[in-house]
Amino acid sequence: MTSSPDVVGLFDPTSHTITYLVSDPATGAAVLIDPVLDFDAPAARITTVSVDKLIKNIAARDLRLERVLETHAHADHLTGAHVLRSRTGAPVGIGARITEVQKIFAAVFDAGDIAVDGAAFDQLWSDGDRFSLGELEVEVIHTPGHTPACVSYRIGDAVFVGDTLFMPDYGTARCDFPGGDARTLYRSIHKILALPGDTRIFVGHDYLPAGRTDYAWETTVAAQKADNIHIGGDRSEADFVALREARDVTLKPPQLILPALQINIRAGALPPPEASGQRFLRLPINAI
Repeated sequence: MTSSPDVVGLFDPTSHTITYLVSDPATGAAVLIDPVLDFDAPAARITTVSVDKLIKNIAARDLRLERVLETHAHADHLTGAHVLRSRTGAPVGIGARITEVQKIFAAVFDAGDIAVDGAAFDQLWSDGDRFSLGELEVEVIHTPGHTPACVSYRIGDAVFVGDTLFMPDYGTARCDFPGGDARTLYRSIHKILALPGDTRIFVGHDYLPAGRTDYAWETTVAAQKADNIHIGGDRSEADFVALREARDVTLKPPQLILPALQINIRAGALPPPEASGQRFLRLPINAI
């Protein structure tokens, strides 16, 4: 029985997101982690170019898509989860504490149609939950801090950490969103760093820091422990919290936070149509 999944990372240059196609070499069973739905903000136009590519990749590799997995409700891109579910029948899973995020942002958008019980998703994962991917086992690790609902997925010798960690030369996730907390993030990261040193870490985004010219999204536990610029080298919790909070106050909101969150807490479904048949996204004034 193999303990190493096949991993294909598909990079979206608009949002700097990496979607992962992860499969069991023995059976062809596959999951997609953090798929992207294309959104042209100035035109408010949604297309499925990235989803189409994902489906073609699955077919070209003769894989069987079993699930779509979200690491959290993203603030920087719209999720393609609902479109994938509609086209393939694959259920969509996310951390069980998505209900907290739904409650916060349903109120922000004054959107009474948004269910705040997680029902938009098919599966709500809690810390320690396990399920099969062919002959591989998937373990859910609750890794809050960036948001309350963040989870990482450990599959064989690989772990998919969403926004919890970035590449060692870029650091860690911001913690200034509602429900975020730097102290909590520190403790979540140390759950990941407690894994064996050769565990492969796949990050949710990559942004090119000074001195690097190529995008990258795979690293290891050992590399993060030694070299992560925010938490490596046994940085203390107090020092990390001070560094993280000082950095967060300098950051602007993600460009797509308002359209993204009202779609993503619906698992990627669009808001219901008005009487005219037209659908609308809301931009609440001074809400962020």
